[in-house]
Amino acid sequence: MPDAAIDLYTFTTPNGRKASIALEEVGLPYRVHVVDITKGQQLTPEYLAINPNNKIPAIVDHAPADGGAPFTLFESGAILLYLAEKTGKLLPRDTRGRAEVTQWVMWQMGGLGPMFGQMNHFRRYAKEQNPYAIQRYTEESQRLMGVLEKALSTGDHVATCGYSMADVAAYPWVHAMVTQYPELLEGREHARKWLERVGARPAVQRGMDVPKRG
Repeated sequence: MPDAAIDLYTFTTPNGRKASIALEEVGLPYRVHVVDITKGQQLTPEYLAINPNNKIPAIVDHAPADGGAPFTLFESGAILLYLAEKTGKLLPRDTRGRAEVTQWVMWQMGGLGPMFGQMNHFRRYAKEQNPYAIQRYTEESQRLMGVLEKALSTGDHVATCGYSMADVAAYPWVHAMVTQYPELLEGREHARKWLERVGARPAVQRGMDVPKRG
């Protein structure tokens, strides 16, 4: 990408794809740096200097709005809000709309992502089967999908303002989990149609393909 001012450090996970979708949606040029977490690349001194929390994604903005030194940022939700504020896109300017979108981004960060992640871990990767953990995280994931379904029953997108960073935050996680656990969509036609609607966006399709094309 020409004149890319943002370096994106990412991998093929839902959180990683949140950042690349956001960058595609707001139209900022960026360079992709693959951090292969299956090979421990998130633990190298070079990457820890960027993100001491040794997770992906992270960005380095070499042209921040304040004109200062390059700005480094980790945590996918923070990255989404930063990009929205930097470009004035996908985040309403009015107080209520802005708070509502932020609310749903935080809901994804604090609930949907972690509960999906724990469900997937205990159902697929745990060395020993733990029925209690499987039941707990599966039921909570189902509950959260019910919250999403209810929100989508009154409109086409997660927040009432329309397509926003709230959709960007939730889509990669829901897409990944219903692919593995289709029962999460049973009886949830609003969520099913939302997945199709968001997934049809060209910027989302490009963002989901990162870092394969990086």
